[in-house]
Amino acid sequence: MSRPEGLIQEFCPDGVEFHEMGKVCRLVTGATPSKTNPAFWIDGTIPWMSSGEVNNKQIFDTESKITKLGYDKTSATIVPIHTVVIALAGQGKTRGKVAITEIELCTNQSLCSIICGPALDYKFLYYYLDGKYEELRTISNGDGTRGGLSLKILSPYKIPVPPLPVQREIVRILDNFTELTAELTAELTARKKQYEYYRSVILRSSSTAIEKTLGEICDFVRGPFGGSLKKENFTKEGYAVYEQQHAIYGDFKFRYFVSKTKYDEMRRFSVKPGDLIMSCSGTMGRIAIIPDDAPNGIINQALLKLTPKAEVSNKYLKYYFEDTIAAQMNSEARGGAIKNVASVAVLKDIKIQMPPLTEQNRIVTILDYFHNLCNDLASGLPAEIEARQKQYEYYRDK
Repeated sequence: MSRPEGLIQEFCPDGVEFHEMGKVCRLVTGATPSKTNPAFWIDGTIPWMSSGEVNNKQIFDTESKITKLGYDKTSATIVPIHTVVIALAGQGKTRGKVAITEIELCTNQSLCSIICGPALDYKFLYYYLDGKYEELRTISNGDGTRGGLSLKILSPYKIPVPPLPVQREIVRILDNFTELTAELTAELTARKKQYEYYRSVILRSSSTAIEKTLGEICDFVRGPFGGSLKKENFTKEGYAVYEQQHAIYGDFKFRYFVSKTKYDEMRRFSVKPGDLIMSCSGTMGRIAIIPDDAPNGIINQALLKLTPKAEVSNKYLKYYFEDTIAAQMNSEARGGAIKNVASVAVLKDIKIQMPPLTEQNRIVTILDYFHNLCNDLASGLPAEIEARQKQYEYYRDK
Protein backbone atom coordinates (compact mmCIF):
# COMPACT_ATOMS: atom_id res chain seq x y z
CA MET A 1 0.00 0.00 0.00
CA SER A 2 1.32 3.46 -0.92
CA ARG A 3 1.59 6.20 1.69
CA PRO A 4 -1.22 8.32 0.10
CA GLU A 5 -3.51 5.28 0.12
CA GLY A 6 -2.67 4.65 3.78
CA LEU A 7 -3.40 8.27 4.66
CA ILE A 8 -6.71 8.12 2.81
CA GLN A 9 -7.72 5.04 4.81
CA GLU A 10 -6.64 6.76 8.01
CA PHE A 11 -8.22 10.19 7.46
CA CYS A 12 -11.17 9.44 5.16
CA PRO A 13 -12.04 5.72 5.26
CA ASP A 14 -15.40 6.41 3.61
CA GLY A 15 -13.78 7.97 0.55
CA VAL A 16 -12.62 11.40 -0.60
CA GLU A 17 -15.20 14.15 -0.84
CA PHE A 18 -15.63 16.20 -4.02
CA HIS A 19 -16.71 19.82 -3.86
CA GLU A 20 -17.57 22.49 -6.40
CA MET A 21 -14.47 24.61 -6.92
CA GLY A 22 -16.44 27.80 -6.29
CA LYS A 23 -17.40 26.51 -2.84
CA VAL A 24 -13.82 25.96 -1.62
CA CYS A 25 -12.04 28.68 -3.63
CA ARG A 26 -12.53 32.28 -4.69
CA LEU A 27 -12.48 32.74 -8.47
CA VAL A 28 -11.45 36.10 -9.92
CA THR A 29 -11.10 37.24 -13.52
CA GLY A 30 -8.81 40.02 -14.68
CA ALA A 31 -8.96 43.02 -16.97
CA THR A 32 -6.78 44.95 -19.43
CA PRO A 33 -6.26 48.71 -19.20
CA SER A 34 -6.58 50.46 -22.55
CA LYS A 35 -3.39 50.03 -24.58
CA THR A 36 -4.05 53.40 -26.24
CA ASN A 37 -3.54 55.29 -22.98
CA PRO A 38 0.20 55.52 -22.15
CA ALA A 39 -0.61 56.69 -18.61
CA PHE A 40 -1.88 53.18 -17.87
CA TRP A 41 1.40 51.49 -18.89
CA ILE A 42 4.47 53.74 -18.96
CA ASP A 43 6.60 53.31 -15.80
CA GLY A 44 4.07 50.84 -14.44
CA THR A 45 4.95 48.98 -11.25
CA ILE A 46 2.03 46.56 -10.81
CA PRO A 47 2.76 43.15 -12.39
CA TRP A 48 0.16 42.31 -15.06
CA MET A 49 0.04 38.77 -16.40
CA SER A 50 -1.04 37.92 -19.94
CA SER A 51 -2.58 34.57 -20.92
CA GLY A 52 0.53 33.34 -22.74
CA GLU A 53 2.60 33.60 -19.55
CA VAL A 54 0.64 30.74 -18.01
CA ASN A 55 3.03 28.47 -19.95
CA ASN A 56 5.82 29.52 -17.56
CA LYS A 57 4.15 27.40 -14.84
CA GLN A 58 5.61 29.48 -11.97
CA ILE A 59 5.22 33.24 -12.24
CA PHE A 60 8.08 35.14 -10.60
CA ASP A 61 7.70 38.20 -12.83
CA THR A 62 5.55 39.45 -15.70
CA GLU A 63 6.48 40.88 -19.07
CA SER A 64 4.21 43.91 -18.57
CA LYS A 65 3.47 46.22 -15.66
CA ILE A 66 0.56 48.65 -15.28
CA THR A 67 0.37 51.91 -13.36
CA LYS A 68 -1.80 52.61 -10.31
CA LEU A 69 -4.02 54.71 -12.58
CA GLY A 70 -4.40 51.83 -15.03
CA TYR A 71 -5.27 49.50 -12.18
CA ASP A 72 -7.85 51.90 -10.72
CA LYS A 73 -9.55 52.39 -14.10
CA THR A 74 -10.22 48.67 -14.65
CA SER A 75 -11.88 45.82 -12.79
CA ALA A 76 -8.50 44.08 -12.35
CA THR A 77 -7.81 42.57 -8.92
CA ILE A 78 -4.43 41.99 -7.32
CA VAL A 79 -4.27 38.34 -6.27
CA PRO A 80 -1.94 36.93 -3.60
CA ILE A 81 1.12 34.76 -3.86
CA HIS A 82 0.31 31.07 -4.43
CA THR A 83 -2.81 31.72 -6.46
CA VAL A 84 -3.54 29.13 -9.14
CA VAL A 85 -4.11 30.81 -12.50
CA ILE A 86 -5.89 29.09 -15.39
CA ALA A 87 -6.13 30.29 -18.99
CA LEU A 88 -9.76 30.82 -20.01
CA ALA A 89 -8.86 31.47 -23.62
CA GLY A 90 -5.81 31.65 -25.81
CA GLN A 91 -4.46 30.62 -29.14
CA GLY A 92 -3.30 27.09 -29.80
CA LYS A 93 -2.87 24.98 -26.67
CA THR A 94 -2.95 27.74 -24.03
CA ARG A 95 -6.59 27.40 -22.96
CA GLY A 96 -6.89 25.17 -19.88
CA LYS A 97 -3.25 25.45 -18.80
CA VAL A 98 -2.46 26.37 -15.20
CA ALA A 99 0.31 28.20 -13.35
CA ILE A 100 1.14 29.28 -9.79
CA THR A 101 1.86 32.89 -8.86
CA GLU A 102 4.99 33.47 -6.81
CA ILE A 103 4.33 37.24 -6.57
CA GLU A 104 1.28 39.43 -6.09
CA LEU A 105 -0.10 40.39 -9.49
CA CYS A 106 -3.17 41.07 -11.56
CA THR A 107 -4.11 39.41 -14.85
CA ASN A 108 -5.86 40.07 -18.12
CA GLN A 109 -9.44 39.00 -18.74
CA SER A 110 -8.37 35.75 -20.40
CA LEU A 111 -7.12 34.36 -17.10
CA CYS A 112 -8.98 33.23 -14.00
CA SER A 113 -7.26 33.43 -10.61
CA ILE A 114 -8.25 30.65 -8.22
CA ILE A 115 -7.53 31.58 -4.59
CA CYS A 116 -7.70 28.50 -2.38
CA GLY A 117 -9.67 28.43 0.84
CA PRO A 118 -8.36 26.87 4.09
CA ALA A 119 -9.41 23.34 3.11
CA LEU A 120 -7.25 23.27 -0.03
CA ASP A 121 -3.50 23.23 -0.61
CA TYR A 122 -2.74 25.45 -3.63
CA LYS A 123 -0.19 23.02 -5.06
CA PHE A 124 -2.61 20.12 -4.74
CA LEU A 125 -5.14 22.11 -6.76
CA TYR A 126 -2.47 23.03 -9.32
CA TYR A 127 -1.42 19.41 -9.82
CA TYR A 128 -5.04 18.25 -10.03
CA LEU A 129 -6.02 20.83 -12.65
CA ASP A 130 -2.77 20.22 -14.55
CA GLY A 131 -3.92 16.62 -14.95
CA LYS A 132 -7.38 17.71 -16.15
CA TYR A 133 -6.10 19.82 -19.05
CA GLU A 134 -7.76 17.78 -21.81
CA GLU A 135 -11.03 17.43 -19.86
CA LEU A 136 -11.21 21.18 -19.22
CA ARG A 137 -10.66 21.92 -22.91
CA THR A 138 -13.42 19.46 -23.80
CA ILE A 139 -16.01 21.10 -21.52
CA SER A 140 -15.09 24.66 -22.53
CA ASN A 141 -17.47 26.67 -24.67
CA GLY A 142 -17.36 26.66 -28.46
CA ASP A 143 -15.57 24.32 -30.83
CA GLY A 144 -12.20 22.71 -30.15
CA THR A 145 -10.10 25.60 -31.43
CA ARG A 146 -11.94 28.77 -30.38
CA GLY A 147 -13.69 27.64 -27.23
CA GLY A 148 -13.32 29.28 -23.88
CA LEU A 149 -13.60 28.52 -20.18
CA SER A 150 -15.52 30.83 -17.87
CA LEU A 151 -16.44 31.30 -14.22
CA LYS A 152 -19.78 29.73 -15.06
CA ILE A 153 -17.96 26.55 -16.10
CA LEU A 154 -15.21 26.55 -13.48
CA SER A 155 -17.21 27.48 -10.38
CA PRO A 156 -19.36 24.30 -10.35
CA TYR A 157 -16.47 22.12 -11.55
CA LYS A 158 -15.99 19.39 -8.94
CA ILE A 159 -12.58 18.69 -7.44
CA PRO A 160 -11.45 16.17 -4.79
CA VAL A 161 -10.79 17.67 -1.37
CA PRO A 162 -9.09 15.03 0.79
CA PRO A 163 -7.83 16.03 4.24
CA LEU A 164 -4.80 18.33 4.17
CA PRO A 165 -2.30 15.60 5.28
CA VAL A 166 -3.29 13.59 2.20
CA GLN A 167 -3.01 16.61 -0.08
CA ARG A 168 0.42 17.52 1.28
CA GLU A 169 1.78 13.98 0.85
CA ILE A 170 0.61 13.93 -2.78
CA VAL A 171 2.22 17.35 -3.30
CA ARG A 172 5.48 16.11 -1.76
CA ILE A 173 5.64 13.15 -4.16
CA LEU A 174 4.85 15.21 -7.25
CA ASP A 175 7.23 17.99 -6.19
CA ASN A 176 10.04 15.44 -6.25
CA PHE A 177 9.26 14.55 -9.85
CA THR A 178 9.00 18.17 -10.97
CA GLU A 179 12.25 19.09 -9.18
CA LEU A 180 14.10 16.31 -10.98
CA THR A 181 12.70 17.48 -14.30
CA ALA A 182 13.62 21.08 -13.50
CA GLU A 183 17.21 20.05 -12.71
CA LEU A 184 17.52 18.17 -16.00
CA THR A 185 15.96 21.07 -17.91
CA ALA A 186 18.41 23.51 -16.32
CA GLU A 187 21.29 21.23 -17.30
CA LEU A 188 19.98 21.00 -20.88
CA THR A 189 19.69 24.81 -21.05
CA ALA A 190 23.29 25.12 -19.86
CA ARG A 191 24.43 22.54 -22.42
CA LYS A 192 22.65 24.42 -25.21
CA LYS A 193 24.35 27.67 -24.23
CA GLN A 194 27.65 25.84 -24.12
CA TYR A 195 26.94 24.39 -27.57
CA GLU A 196 26.04 27.82 -28.99
CA TYR A 197 29.25 29.27 -27.57
CA TYR A 198 31.48 26.55 -29.03
CA ARG A 199 29.57 26.61 -32.34
CA SER A 200 30.40 30.29 -32.66
CA VAL A 201 34.06 29.75 -31.70
CA ILE A 202 34.54 26.73 -33.98
CA LEU A 203 32.93 28.42 -37.00
CA ARG A 204 35.47 31.24 -36.67
CA SER A 205 38.51 29.14 -35.76
CA SER A 206 39.77 28.24 -39.22
CA SER A 207 42.97 30.03 -40.25
CA THR A 208 42.36 29.05 -43.88
CA ALA A 209 38.86 30.56 -44.19
CA ILE A 210 38.17 33.16 -46.88
CA GLU A 211 35.43 35.76 -46.53
CA LYS A 212 32.80 35.41 -49.23
CA THR A 213 29.25 36.65 -49.77
CA LEU A 214 26.27 34.30 -49.77
CA GLY A 215 25.69 35.31 -53.37
CA GLU A 216 29.12 33.95 -54.28
CA ILE A 217 28.52 30.55 -52.71
CA CYS A 218 24.75 30.01 -53.19
CA ASP A 219 21.96 30.33 -55.72
CA PHE A 220 18.60 31.49 -54.31
CA VAL A 221 15.04 30.85 -55.42
CA ARG A 222 12.13 32.51 -53.56
CA GLY A 223 8.84 30.60 -53.45
CA PRO A 224 6.10 31.64 -55.90
CA PHE A 225 3.92 34.68 -55.20
CA GLY A 226 0.51 35.53 -56.57
CA GLY A 227 -1.86 33.04 -58.11
CA SER A 228 0.61 30.44 -59.32
CA LEU A 229 0.07 28.25 -56.23
CA LYS A 230 -3.51 28.27 -54.94
CA LYS A 231 -5.36 25.82 -52.72
CA GLU A 232 -7.50 24.77 -55.65
CA ASN A 233 -4.29 23.39 -57.18
CA PHE A 234 -3.76 21.04 -54.24
CA THR A 235 -4.39 17.30 -54.47
CA LYS A 236 -4.56 14.48 -51.92
CA GLU A 237 -1.32 12.95 -53.18
CA GLY A 238 1.45 13.66 -55.62
CA TYR A 239 4.34 16.10 -55.14
CA ALA A 240 4.61 17.67 -51.67
CA VAL A 241 4.13 21.37 -50.97
CA TYR A 242 6.88 22.54 -48.61
CA GLU A 243 5.74 25.19 -46.10
CA GLN A 244 7.44 27.43 -43.56
CA GLN A 245 7.01 25.02 -40.64
CA HIS A 246 9.19 22.48 -42.42
CA ALA A 247 12.16 24.87 -42.18
CA ILE A 248 11.29 26.10 -38.68
CA TYR A 249 10.61 22.79 -36.96
CA GLY A 250 12.25 20.24 -39.29
CA ASP A 251 9.07 18.14 -39.09
CA PHE A 252 8.48 16.81 -42.59
CA LYS A 253 4.79 16.00 -42.53
CA PHE A 254 2.76 17.43 -45.40
CA ARG A 255 -0.73 18.88 -45.69
CA TYR A 256 -0.78 19.65 -49.40
CA PHE A 257 0.33 18.08 -52.66
CA VAL A 258 0.22 19.00 -56.36
CA SER A 259 -0.13 16.93 -59.52
CA LYS A 260 2.77 16.08 -61.83
CA THR A 261 1.44 18.57 -64.35
CA LYS A 262 1.55 21.39 -61.78
CA TYR A 263 4.93 20.23 -60.52
CA ASP A 264 6.38 20.30 -64.04
CA GLU A 265 4.90 23.77 -64.57
CA MET A 266 6.58 25.01 -61.37
CA ARG A 267 9.83 23.06 -61.63
CA ARG A 268 11.85 26.21 -60.92
CA PHE A 269 10.54 26.03 -57.35
CA SER A 270 11.15 22.30 -56.97
CA VAL A 271 13.10 20.76 -54.08
CA LYS A 272 14.37 17.28 -53.30
CA PRO A 273 16.11 15.45 -50.45
CA GLY A 274 19.38 17.12 -49.54
CA ASP A 275 18.24 20.62 -50.53
CA LEU A 276 18.36 23.56 -48.12
CA ILE A 277 15.14 25.45 -47.40
CA MET A 278 14.90 28.62 -45.32
CA SER A 279 11.98 30.54 -43.82
CA CYS A 280 11.87 34.10 -45.16
CA SER A 281 8.68 35.55 -43.66
CA GLY A 282 7.71 36.10 -40.02
CA THR A 283 10.16 33.74 -38.28
CA MET A 284 13.07 34.26 -40.62
CA GLY A 285 16.39 32.55 -41.17
CA ARG A 286 15.37 29.16 -39.78
CA ILE A 287 16.90 26.60 -42.09
CA ALA A 288 16.56 22.87 -42.66
CA ILE A 289 18.08 20.22 -44.89
CA ILE A 290 15.39 18.08 -46.52
CA PRO A 291 15.97 14.51 -45.25
CA ASP A 292 16.61 11.53 -47.49
CA ASP A 293 13.17 9.98 -46.85
CA ALA A 294 11.21 13.16 -47.70
CA PRO A 295 9.42 13.43 -51.07
CA ASN A 296 10.21 15.69 -53.99
CA GLY A 297 8.04 18.80 -54.04
CA ILE A 298 7.81 22.56 -54.47
CA ILE A 299 8.26 25.43 -52.00
CA ASN A 300 5.59 28.01 -51.14
CA GLN A 301 6.06 31.79 -50.93
CA ALA A 302 7.33 31.71 -47.31
CA LEU A 303 10.44 29.72 -48.23
CA LEU A 304 13.73 30.21 -50.02
CA LYS A 305 15.62 27.38 -51.70
CA LEU A 306 19.38 27.66 -51.29
CA THR A 307 21.59 25.72 -53.68
CA PRO A 308 25.26 25.83 -52.63
CA LYS A 309 27.82 25.92 -55.40
CA ALA A 310 30.91 23.70 -55.56
CA GLU A 311 33.04 23.18 -52.45
CA VAL A 312 30.29 24.15 -50.01
CA SER A 313 28.88 21.78 -47.37
CA ASN A 314 25.11 22.04 -46.84
CA LYS A 315 25.55 21.28 -43.15
CA TYR A 316 28.29 23.86 -42.68
CA LEU A 317 26.05 26.47 -44.26
CA LYS A 318 23.13 25.41 -42.04
CA TYR A 319 25.24 25.80 -38.89
CA TYR A 320 26.45 29.21 -40.03
CA PHE A 321 22.86 30.37 -40.57
CA GLU A 322 21.87 29.20 -37.08
CA ASP A 323 24.85 30.97 -35.52
CA THR A 324 24.88 34.31 -37.31
CA ILE A 325 22.79 34.84 -40.40
CA ALA A 326 19.29 34.31 -38.96
CA ALA A 327 19.78 37.15 -36.45
CA GLN A 328 21.20 39.42 -39.16
CA MET A 329 18.24 38.71 -41.43
CA ASN A 330 15.74 39.60 -38.72
CA SER A 331 17.55 42.86 -37.94
CA GLU A 332 17.43 43.90 -41.60
CA ALA A 333 13.87 42.72 -42.26
CA ARG A 334 11.08 44.96 -43.41
CA GLY A 335 7.32 44.94 -42.92
CA GLY A 336 4.76 45.36 -40.14
CA ALA A 337 3.43 42.59 -37.93
CA ILE A 338 4.81 39.93 -40.31
CA LYS A 339 8.41 40.62 -41.28
CA ASN A 340 9.83 39.65 -44.65
CA VAL A 341 13.30 39.33 -46.10
CA ALA A 342 14.22 42.82 -47.31
CA SER A 343 15.28 41.34 -50.68
CA VAL A 344 17.22 38.43 -52.08
CA ALA A 345 19.83 40.98 -53.20
CA VAL A 346 20.39 42.04 -49.57
CA LEU A 347 20.67 38.40 -48.54
CA LYS A 348 23.28 37.76 -51.22
CA ASP A 349 25.50 40.52 -49.78
CA ILE A 350 25.75 38.88 -46.32
CA LYS A 351 29.34 37.80 -45.65
CA ILE A 352 30.38 34.37 -44.43
CA GLN A 353 33.68 32.72 -43.50
CA MET A 354 34.38 29.82 -45.89
CA PRO A 355 37.25 27.40 -45.15
CA PRO A 356 38.17 24.60 -47.59
CA LEU A 357 35.66 21.76 -47.91
CA THR A 358 37.77 19.33 -45.83
CA GLU A 359 37.83 21.88 -42.99
CA GLN A 360 34.08 22.48 -43.34
CA ASN A 361 33.48 18.73 -42.96
CA ARG A 362 35.72 18.56 -39.86
CA ILE A 363 33.79 21.43 -38.27
CA VAL A 364 30.47 19.77 -39.13
CA THR A 365 31.56 16.52 -37.42
CA ILE A 366 32.34 18.39 -34.19
CA LEU A 367 29.11 20.42 -34.26
CA ASP A 368 27.02 17.35 -35.09
CA TYR A 369 28.24 15.77 -31.86
CA PHE A 370 27.25 18.78 -29.74
CA HIS A 371 23.95 19.16 -31.58
CA ASN A 372 22.97 15.52 -31.08
CA LEU A 373 23.92 15.62 -27.42
CA CYS A 374 21.53 18.53 -26.82
CA ASN A 375 18.73 17.80 -29.26
CA ASP A 376 18.43 14.12 -30.14
CA LEU A 377 15.23 12.84 -28.51
CA ALA A 378 16.47 9.27 -28.88
CA SER A 379 19.31 9.81 -26.41
CA GLY A 380 20.85 12.19 -23.92
CA LEU A 381 19.17 14.78 -21.74
CA PRO A 382 16.04 15.49 -23.83
CA ALA A 383 15.11 11.81 -23.74
CA GLU A 384 15.66 11.74 -19.96
CA ILE A 385 13.50 14.85 -19.53
CA GLU A 386 10.76 13.31 -21.67
CA ALA A 387 10.88 10.10 -19.62
CA ARG A 388 10.71 12.04 -16.34
CA GLN A 389 7.76 14.05 -17.64
CA LYS A 390 5.87 10.88 -18.56
CA GLN A 391 6.68 9.42 -15.16
CA TYR A 392 5.41 12.56 -13.45
CA GLU A 393 2.18 12.51 -15.50
CA TYR A 394 1.63 8.83 -14.72
CA TYR A 395 1.93 9.31 -10.94
CA ARG A 396 0.03 12.61 -10.99
CA ASP A 397 -2.94 10.96 -12.69
CA LYS A 398 -2.67 7.85 -10.50
